[in-house]
Amino acid sequence: MPRAISIETIREAARTVYGAARRTPLVPLGPLVPGGPAIFLKLETLQPIGSFKIRGAYTAVRRLTPQQLAGGVWTVSAGNAAQGVALAARTVGVPCSVMVMDTAPETKLRAIDRLGASIVQATYDECWRTVEAHGSPRMTGHFVHPFDDDDFISGNGTAALEIVDDLPEVDAVIAPVGGGGLLAGIGVALHALRPEAAVYAAEPATAAPLERSLARGRASRFEEWQASFVDGAGGKSVLESMWPLLEAHVSASIVVSLDDVAQAMKLVADRVHVIAEGAAACAVAAALSPALAARGHRNVVAVVSGGNVDLARFAQLVGACAPTAAA
Repeated sequence: MPRAISIETIREAARTVYGAARRTPLVPLGPLVPGGPAIFLKLETLQPIGSFKIRGAYTAVRRLTPQQLAGGVWTVSAGNAAQGVALAARTVGVPCSVMVMDTAPETKLRAIDRLGASIVQATYDECWRTVEAHGSPRMTGHFVHPFDDDDFISGNGTAALEIVDDLPEVDAVIAPVGGGGLLAGIGVALHALRPEAAVYAAEPATAAPLERSLARGRASRFEEWQASFVDGAGGKSVLESMWPLLEAHVSASIVVSLDDVAQAMKLVADRVHVIAEGAAACAVAAALSPALAARGHRNVVAVVSGGNVDLARFAQLVGACAPTAAA
């Protein structure tokens, strides 16, 4: 079934998304090496929930009918989509419940609770089965899928409208991938406005199903999946329903080590004084990688997708890193 996602649906989302989301800035990070690309960071950490997910969540919830909203809404999430749907539900005045992975950091759980949503904790495996099945017998209300939803994806795509507006000469955008909703939205918008620009995924080495899918030419599972501090990126599989969008718009997936992710968290804190969670730092690590440097881009945007990480864990990770070079 064809997806109802286009530059028109993304522009339509932009007409309402700022009822809850913010227009976030691009800030320069580099070039960090002579002759290297200029690297800019899209700071989605500055959203009201500290994550890009408010864009898609608010768009999706706002477009539900009164009948769909009548029984409340629910979602499944590592934490950021849960916050987005919870805030959107509060904005429209309906109850919300969320199935949250038991690996979610406390900072995300506390934020969900503050937004008034009911929390149902589950294992990562149960949550991923719910994502794949688009539902769970444990939950009631209207299910808002955290990424495989046309309205959600269109809302995510509004980030690319801002990127092109702020940096018309952009020739590459890198975003972390969990389920692919952010990449898909950015890809549709960017390729409508800048057809020659490339879109790259960033995945941790412990969970890289998109790289495997692109290599095989079909949606694939990542059987070696391991949990890590990169809780918002790297799923167990690429959904069949998401694969056509990702195949059409993603040039490659750049896989980075957990050490590189932690080092990127430290670099972002040192250079731009922003806390990036693991998934967000994946995009920065990919932007700094030899794999990207070999492609010859000049103006690269890394989407810093969120900053919701427990501060003690953040301090532990960056404290173990080597010092970053002087700016």
